[in-house]
Amino acid sequence: MQPTLMETDEIDLIFLISLARISFLNRAEKIALSKKIDGADALSLLSIDEIGAIVGRNIRGAWNGRENINQAKIEAAVIEAKGINTVLYDDCTYPALLKQIPNAPFAIFYRGDISCLHEKTVSVVGTRCLTADGRKAAHDFAYSAVRDGCTVVSGLARGADRAAHLGAVDAWFDALEKDAPLPAGKTAAVLPCGIDTVTPFANMRLSCDIIKSGGCILSEYVPGTPAAKWRFVQRNRIIAALSPATVVIQAPTGSGALITAGLALEYDRDVMFHSTAFSESALDMDEAIVSRLKRDFAQGKISRGKIENSCRKYKELGAPIIENYEDYCKCLAEMPGLRSLNSEQMEMF
Repeated sequence: MQPTLMETDEIDLIFLISLARISFLNRAEKIALSKKIDGADALSLLSIDEIGAIVGRNIRGAWNGRENINQAKIEAAVIEAKGINTVLYDDCTYPALLKQIPNAPFAIFYRGDISCLHEKTVSVVGTRCLTADGRKAAHDFAYSAVRDGCTVVSGLARGADRAAHLGAVDAWFDALEKDAPLPAGKTAAVLPCGIDTVTPFANMRLSCDIIKSGGCILSEYVPGTPAAKWRFVQRNRIIAALSPATVVIQAPTGSGALITAGLALEYDRDVMFHSTAFSESALDMDEAIVSRLKRDFAQGKISRGKIENSCRKYKELGAPIIENYEDYCKCLAEMPGLRSLNSEQMEMF
């Protein structure tokens, strides 16, 4: 078993970062490459054809080994200066649920206590444009989850993510202020950028509170990696993977939160929708967004699939609808599919 990066010496740290930052290799290929070469210097001397020969496939793309190692040295210095931790795929502290997906990251960079992801978890997602009832639903759901010893996983974005993280840390700080036993639950934020920054910057203070309350912030990207649109989608797969269930608070048609829900289903996880996803204010917001999406589709800017990906579709397919965290727990304990059955179907049982 390979040690975590923070347990290795400087040369190994640079080598492992050099591997982690190669975007054209998947996890299995990075592991195979690490076993075939001696270190970062040897990696920097390889051509892209030689790398392809080692991993067993033809690789197309740009590769500059010397630039890669130079950047790895800079990133290693940032990791050491900022106290960033790293865990590799085959380490015992790597989140077990994340290991189950086929495209799990080669390494995770994190700050805080990653052990919270080895306990009971639930992923909470939703739109950045929450209504007032959606914001309260996300906050209160997370607050109750943390008090029940459950770690709330989200993406530290505006809207639903922020409200969920706030609910989680509020549960901890409220207990601290009342001199009551601190809750066992925490919250974990998955970033679409390097762990040395926070996107959006407005959530920087919240990120500090997440760590202070015993949670963690994590990313698969090396320090210095900027946020990009496609990295948000990549980030979503980690959010979906880190919990046995994903709860969607509110998500207009075509929302990225629904991409997360779809990924959770691909990973054979439960997906539930909070009742506020179908509130009057949420439906009004969705109607306006659908009108815009239809115009974009008519102009060839988006695919039909984006218009068809809606909370209503999931509801029609039988996704459970919950009212709060307590209802979520009851739903987990129920026979699968029970909530989606109508009265005629119930008579069959």
